[in-house]
Amino acid sequence: MNKKVLRFTASWCQPCKMLARTLEGIPTDYSIEVIDIDENQELSIQYGVRGVPTLVMLENDVETKRIVGMQTEGFLKEWLA
Repeated sequence: MNKKVLRFTASWCQPCKMLARTLEGIPTDYSIEVIDIDENQELSIQYGVRGVPTLVMLENDVETKRIVGMQTEGFLKEWLA
């Protein structure tokens, strides 16, 4: 199964930077693809991203889960399990 998370972010977004640091410490089977919304507006529009940070979980290229905003490490561990 192809499992990945799209992490929509922006260079000016402080919560995005905090989320990135939190995600680095969480082991997961998902590959995490980082997408800057300012550099890739087309993909951001395609996925309907309205705020950052946004995480979109895909399994076989089908969206299964989505969260918006900074989350706790505990929540993210469960979300990525």
